[in-house]
Amino acid sequence: MKLSVAIPESALSDESLKIDKTRKISVLARACAIFKIDTIYVYQEGTNKSEGGLMIMILKYLETPQFLRRRLFPIMNDLKYSGVLHPLKIPSHNTPVNAKKIKTGDIREGIVVSQKGKKFVDVGINQLIQYYGDTSNGKRVTVRFKEGYPKLSVKDIDKSEIPTYWGYSVKERANLFSVLSEWKGNIIITSRKGKPISNEILSKYTKSDEPTLVVFGSPERGVHEIIGGRMNKVQNAKSLNFFPNQATETVRLEEALLGTLSILNAQSTS
Repeated sequence: MKLSVAIPESALSDESLKIDKTRKISVLARACAIFKIDTIYVYQEGTNKSEGGLMIMILKYLETPQFLRRRLFPIMNDLKYSGVLHPLKIPSHNTPVNAKKIKTGDIREGIVVSQKGKKFVDVGINQLIQYYGDTSNGKRVTVRFKEGYPKLSVKDIDKSEIPTYWGYSVKERANLFSVLSEWKGNIIITSRKGKPISNEILSKYTKSDEPTLVVFGSPERGVHEIIGGRMNKVQNAKSLNFFPNQATETVRLEEALLGTLSILNAQSTS
């Protein structure tokens, strides 16, 4: 099952300090990585757009392999508390620094650099490798080794060619309706007003070849309130309650994300 999620930038509004906002984003990123989320859509909901920028920046920072971060992310205030972030430790981050361990077929993330008029790619092995692809200097690239050590030649590949989970992408949208309108596949709207989940209902999604988007509301408004009267224009969407009989007044986004994705993952492997 190929899963993506839509979360509001206003999810940070219930935290007052930037360090706490940073910690919350870290929990969200870890949950998405654990359950192999393909794309995280961050949609605007509210008036504080700076929080959306903070969320997108830290989500992208965490997904980037550590050895690339210094080149791709300059010193900035949004990353002031990056020291509290928990690493994702996904396969794309496991990069050996010893070139002798590189084998034919290995896949790595890298950054394209220029030296003496030629392009190279830095994949974190303390040795630059000549690069013949179209990616411009300073940009991130995914490569597969055509030859291992000592020749070390690479070629560009698309992430769809990688057999293991390689990380999520992050996309920003002006509002939730634009996310739902462009989505091609199944949509699950998480809501306490939705139909209580059952194995029968969930199997429709876990056994489907279509990608599924799981949509979460904000601390102040649920998805139905955010969309309003345009809900009837959303195709292939079903409202489901993943926390029936909840005792708390609300379920926080980080709790809803972990709980919902855990249930979907358990159902898909049963």
